[in-house]
Amino acid sequence: MLYYFLYPLRYEWFGFNVFKYITFRAVFAAATAMILSMVLGPFVIRFLYKLKIGQEIRKEECPPLYSLHQKKEGTPTMGGMLILLVLSLTMLLWGDLTNKQVWIATLMTLGLGVVGMLDDIIKIKNKRSKGLSARAKFAGQIILSLVLASILFWDPDLNSSMREFYVPFLKEPLFTDMGWLFFVLVLLVIVGSSNAVNLTDGLDGLAIGSVVIACFVFTVFAYVVGHAGFSDYLGLKHINYSGELTVFCATLIGAGLGFLWYNAPPAQMFMGDTGSLALGGAIGTVALLIKKELLLFIVGGVFVMEALSVILQVSFFKLRGKRIFAMAPIHHHFEMKGWAETKVTIRFWILAMIFGLIGLGSIKLM
Repeated sequence: MLYYFLYPLRYEWFGFNVFKYITFRAVFAAATAMILSMVLGPFVIRFLYKLKIGQEIRKEECPPLYSLHQKKEGTPTMGGMLILLVLSLTMLLWGDLTNKQVWIATLMTLGLGVVGMLDDIIKIKNKRSKGLSARAKFAGQIILSLVLASILFWDPDLNSSMREFYVPFLKEPLFTDMGWLFFVLVLLVIVGSSNAVNLTDGLDGLAIGSVVIACFVFTVFAYVVGHAGFSDYLGLKHINYSGELTVFCATLIGAGLGFLWYNAPPAQMFMGDTGSLALGGAIGTVALLIKKELLLFIVGGVFVMEALSVILQVSFFKLRGKRIFAMAPIHHHFEMKGWAETKVTIRFWILAMIFGLIGLGSIKLM
């Protein structure tokens, strides 16, 4: 909105010319989102307490976990509403509202947030740790993924580049036109990333800290692939108008850091599925829009670890009747082994930074 109204005034005063620079708006978007999150946080926490939207930890479903996390029972959940509210307000202020990719990323994030919100509401209403059935949750994610794939597939301004498929460390696309396989790719990326972040959200600060790190990496990539000069120098695919996603990713960083202020151990509120499904979908959508889908598996290495630990645990138990880990997702395994919650969180953040640095390091090799 500020870009739309103030940039045209550059002819009246040259100072307004700064609003055309993505870097300027990205920095101020991050700062605005962080400040808004920290200011609105206490109001959201009180609102959730008033509605008695508290975390349910059922002893009969997992006695070992209950003993470790009993003190968290009743802590407000659905705090992801704060992130979504701040994201929407900040993008309205600092984003270029004529940019299709900004709208696609923002609406996809909000759509998955609604799916997560329904899941959280059912959990709270029924006073149990399980909300939407797996089938219903997957249905919501699949519908949104297919809508996104359809837009990217048929939009004349986007489809020429969206159908290409790139592999990290290779300069040329592996496929120049994926055809209908593109729908499968979008489905796997969105459903996979949203559920992987959801599985990671089990300890105070773990998921949001890892998301912030991943968003920082994609902020850099979004700016580079959206800049004709930089992308040409680095040998990366230049994607028109994707530079504006820099503002989107920077906003997620600011909103995430502001939320972390209240989610740091001991957490004053949890993001719930409202936040985790939305944030996972957000980074998945950005990865698709800048054609870095496979790089997401490197940058989001922590999320991949968490998802794989659950898949391996369930599969091995069905095949052999034994468990690989003391508990899955894997962050609970380390808790069962005696690690303090903060130690698990900080060490996973360190891993997230390492994965992020590997992702950034590939920028000249891709």
